[in-house]
Amino acid sequence: MGKIIALANQKGGVGKTTTCINLCSALTGRGRKVLICDVDPQGNCTSGMGVDKSSSPNIYDVLVKSRPAAEAMVKTKYGSIIPSNRELSGATVELVGMEDREYVLKKALEPIRDSFDYIFIDCPPSLELLTLNALVAADSVLIPVQCEYFAMEGLTDLMTSIKMTKKRLNPDLEIEGLVMTMYDSRTKLSEQVKSEVENYFKEKTYKTLIPRNVRLSEAPSHGKPAIYYDRMSKGSRAYLRLANEFLKRQNEMTG
Repeated sequence: MGKIIALANQKGGVGKTTTCINLCSALTGRGRKVLICDVDPQGNCTSGMGVDKSSSPNIYDVLVKSRPAAEAMVKTKYGSIIPSNRELSGATVELVGMEDREYVLKKALEPIRDSFDYIFIDCPPSLELLTLNALVAADSVLIPVQCEYFAMEGLTDLMTSIKMTKKRLNPDLEIEGLVMTMYDSRTKLSEQVKSEVENYFKEKTYKTLIPRNVRLSEAPSHGKPAIYYDRMSKGSRAYLRLANEFLKRQNEMTG
């Protein structure tokens, strides 16, 4: 059965979508069957995977119009994706009136779960009904943490949300791990944030550090993951190492 992992952080600009795109494409390159479910109305994962945001059907049709998730999937050489666009912004309002509104995504992904090794859900940068749907559908949460001053603040809010979801809606939800992003070895601040996160989350923190890297920022405008745009860049090499560390952890869990 495929594992469903939500990428979440209530603070925007932490490298969540960049991590989602590059980790998924690296895993696809390792022969794993991977699906990204883009539930962020900005649709950055969609365009970053080289898919047109106007693709139809998309995640909005799946959540609001009950279209089968299999019909909305778009295959790329980097992995498969259920695309998203601004249309999804109105979904929160439309979902509010639905029965079992927190479980809509979970039910939608159930029929296709066995077709993949991993399904990654890219969440919006806020705790709202779409993110809640992702946390309810997921087995675990992967948390990108920016090595910046306000990172710990956002992390505290997210941990509270995860705890509430676990208590009320999804008792099996676990922390998959924390990935330190935008790391700059030249600054004391990066090292301080890293130390604090490692101290608090211990073995849940990935050893691989994702550096600040211009190639990671440039790649989405070319409609491809950074590891395909410039495989030898510092950022790309870091995400390839992260994929290796991720798979090693998965093997240790199942083995």
